Amino acid sequence: MVNRVWGRLIGSLTALGLMAGAASAVTAPILVVDAESGKVLYSQGATDPWYPASITKLMTTYVALDMVRQGKVSLDTLLTISPAAAAEPPSKMGFKPGTQITLDNALKIIMVKSANDVSWAIGEGLGGSVEGFADMMNETAHRIGMRESRWYNPNGLPEPRQWTSARDMAILARALMRDFPNQQGLFSISAIQYGKAVMANHNGLLGRYPGADGMKTGFICSGGFNVVATATRGGRRIITVVMGQPSARERDIKAADLFDYGFGQSAGWTAPTLESLPPSSVGAPPDMRPYICDKRKPMPVDEGPGALTASGPGADSVTTQLLGSATPDASNLAFAALSNANVRGRTLPPRAPLQPVPVWIGSSPTEGAMALAREEQEAQAAKQAAKQAALEAAQRKRAEAKVAKDAAKQAASEKAAKARAAAVTAPKPATKTAGKDKGMPAATSAYTAVEAAPKAAAKPAAHKPAAKKPEVKPAAKKADKPAKAKNDES
Repeated sequence: MVNRVWGRLIGSLTALGLMAGAASAVTAPILVVDAESGKVLYSQGATDPWYPASITKLMTTYVALDMVRQGKVSLDTLLTISPAAAAEPPSKMGFKPGTQITLDNALKIIMVKSANDVSWAIGEGLGGSVEGFADMMNETAHRIGMRESRWYNPNGLPEPRQWTSARDMAILARALMRDFPNQQGLFSISAIQYGKAVMANHNGLLGRYPGADGMKTGFICSGGFNVVATATRGGRRIITVVMGQPSARERDIKAADLFDYGFGQSAGWTAPTLESLPPSSVGAPPDMRPYICDKRKPMPVDEGPGALTASGPGADSVTTQLLGSATPDASNLAFAALSNANVRGRTLPPRAPLQPVPVWIGSSPTEGAMALAREEQEAQAAKQAAKQAALEAAQRKRAEAKVAKDAAKQAASEKAAKARAAAVTAPKPATKTAGKDKGMPAATSAYTAVEAAPKAAAKPAAHKPAAKKPEVKPAAKKADKPAKAKNDES
């Protein structure tokens, strides 16, 4: 009956989205469960396969605590950070290979910081290898009633074969509460402190929503923003699972609204149980990457208040089509988990002051403090060495530049000197010969001088007065005529 009323209030929650270039039904998994009875207060796509991201670490924690319960290991068991663990991408602590840490501190770190390197170390340390630990995860999941989950790594980093469902994660949450009642504080730590660094829990409900006391968030591009959340009010505990949301803030607000709804409902005898939910007809998880991780925007992160991914006039309709929509009737319920338009502009109250829990490396706080002091000294020495190396490199560069400048200057000086010497010793061009044409090459002057010499000598001779001849009286007049004719021709 409760579900029928709920259905009348919110209508259908499935919308059409475009996935892999084709239109297909995409339902963002949502589940609200009474923790004690396991009765379902509301479900949407609860058994559909989905990429878990870092909520995987709840499974890792269950396996680890189960091994402690069986006496195979203790919370004081030391785990070693291997090179493979150290190489895991963020979120991470950044411990160096060879660093040791207790299982107790490792569990606190993965629940708060969601450190992938530490999760990997847990898998290697407790399972002999990550593959061996994954086998333990799958065996345990099957034993406690999880049907849709397939595990391949202990930290939830992208692995296309690693699936879970909202139903399975709610079953896991109940199992953690039921089987390890003394470890419930592990899931509500607001922050950890390592040395001087304080790291707040990624769970944005802790310290913001009244009664929120767990459990774990997760985010990868292919799965969107996920959370398995718990809250207690009036002695009653509710589990809410929200998956595939476009931002951390939207996920948290929707979870808070679903808590409000859940605390207002009673689990009637007709309400289905987690075990009775029908299997999904969906064959594989949808890939949310094109919608969650827009290359034109900064990469989303699973921490802080964040901002809604959708923006602009048509953003609400696009995101609503992708993640599901609802049409509540005239009730005053703010079903933000089902209508993205109701989320815009809303925020949770400011977070309560953090209460950090100290964690350390090594087997004890004293050993950890000593190791931190050594690390700080090494870091300071490395910083000083880098500074000195940079100074020496700058000095070498300046010296090399000066040598190169001096060499260039010397080369230029020698080149100028050679040019001057060449100008002094070069042969002078030949003098122009009189009567030579201005355009005639100097090399022809010798030939010109030889040919022009007779003409130059003949001209003065033509104008020289004729030598006087002895006068011959009768014949003198006749001799004058030829001489005069000669002078007229010259």
